[in-house]
Amino acid sequence: MQLHDATTLHFDLRIEIGGVLRSWAVPKGPSLDPATKRLAVPVEDHSLDAGDFEGVHAEHRRGSGAVIIWDEGPADIVRDEPDHLSVVLHGSKLAGGFALTRTGARRWILVKVRDEQARPGSDIVAEQPASVRSGRTWQDLA
Repeated sequence: MQLHDATTLHFDLRIEIGGVLRSWAVPKGPSLDPATKRLAVPVEDHSLDAGDFEGVHAEHRRGSGAVIIWDEGPADIVRDEPDHLSVVLHGSKLAGGFALTRTGARRWILVKVRDEQARPGSDIVAEQPASVRSGRTWQDLA
């Protein structure tokens, strides 16, 4: 998951499926609280190397601005259907089950599954704002 300061600050959820990174923009970022639903807007698939980028895009076709690798790790696909994707993430910050469900043509909802890694009432975005690779925030890069 990358944090990208583009036209608006948002998180880019990227999951490798079929040799590409399926991607969603998550404006408020993920939550470890199963009661919290987050809007996730699908965006175009990205190449696998896009997931390794940390730096500043200048006049890039996918948006300019600072990008950090907010979290990373493998994902196990549990269910992949046109209107629903369930995964188990093995990241440093995000772990356990997550579900993406389509609620409209360009609208999905991201929610944490109730499991041992769930943290009701937590705000992982505020608690851990820095890159898992560099320890820098997006403001440090900007």
